[in-house]
Amino acid sequence: MPPKTSDDLKSPGLWRKTPPKFVAIFLLAVFFLFSSFGFVFDGMGMGRQRALHFALTVVLGGLFAVAYAVTGITLRRRWWIGCVLVFVLQTVCMGLIGNLLRDAPPITQLDSVQLVHFHNRLVFDGVAVIVSVVLGYIGFIIVSISEARRRIRLESDKAAMESELAAAREIQRIMVPQELPPAPGYAIESIYRPATQVGGDFFQVIPLSGGQTLVVIGDVSGKGLSAAMIVSMLIGMLRTLSGLTTDPIKILVELNSALFAHKHSGFVTCLAVRLDPSGSINAANAGHLPPWLNGVETAFSGSVPLGVLESITPEQVALEMRCGDRLTLLTDGVVEARDPQGVLFGFDRAQSLMREASPLALAEAAIHHGQDDDLTVISIRRTA
Repeated sequence: MPPKTSDDLKSPGLWRKTPPKFVAIFLLAVFFLFSSFGFVFDGMGMGRQRALHFALTVVLGGLFAVAYAVTGITLRRRWWIGCVLVFVLQTVCMGLIGNLLRDAPPITQLDSVQLVHFHNRLVFDGVAVIVSVVLGYIGFIIVSISEARRRIRLESDKAAMESELAAAREIQRIMVPQELPPAPGYAIESIYRPATQVGGDFFQVIPLSGGQTLVVIGDVSGKGLSAAMIVSMLIGMLRTLSGLTTDPIKILVELNSALFAHKHSGFVTCLAVRLDPSGSINAANAGHLPPWLNGVETAFSGSVPLGVLESITPEQVALEMRCGDRLTLLTDGVVEARDPQGVLFGFDRAQSLMREASPLALAEAAIHHGQDDDLTVISIRRTA
């Protein structure tokens, strides 16, 4: 959860995000502090208010103060609208009470009994004012301390989150190649756009022995540091496995074993493509979108993503690329881009653009349409 700002504290969400106990303490503090005015007014009137009038003045004074506080916090910039309404209601209520429960007539001369009564009433009012003000300030102090602690905790959480995101961005910067190595017989271009600060898409272009090149693209379920750590593990294993075998199927099988042993709670779709300088292509798929050759989707009967089952058998297809042919690899963030009306970018639009324009233009079109997920496109063009 992102840290709250000063604007957040003035929003209606304050009542939902602040613990109910402290909301109640705050409102009680407002009630007690402003109910003290009722005791002050009674003292100024020399205790002439009748008991019911006196009680209603004290209680309603506190309740209307609570209403002002709730209105001001809830309505934010429009606080004055609510406050005017509360003020009108307060004026009407107090006027009706004053007319219905009139005060005793002014005292022109005090006898001993009246003097004792007046003295006791003033003492009561004075003590009540002190108690009300003290209770109000105690409530405000409690809420202030609680808010200060909450602020400190939020700042600490914010610093920890920023540190985690910085670490994840650094991992991703290292793991998503900025410059692609040369691939004999091919020109490779890529575009990568995470939907948030740290994405779950990944890809690698790894030179193999004999002039071959391994291109891997994948999508880790989830986002943030957790997904970045899984990506870092997969990239490290890819680097190791590519030195042991050039078979795309074996590479995906070993990645699946590592993920399953790691007990990753999600899954990873992955497509591994081996490029041969002669134009021969071998592609193994584990639940990922198939590659598109010259705008035509390569047929795969279906496969299970990595990390779902302990043992998998990725499907593999063989292709031939002639000079000028283009193979496009992409993640589902392209076809699942969604505009403000909820319309998906879709496969038909993607296929049309792959035939008419470069795959990188396809990525830009999907981003402009309304990016909703991490987005990666790799273009492989046969040059010889």
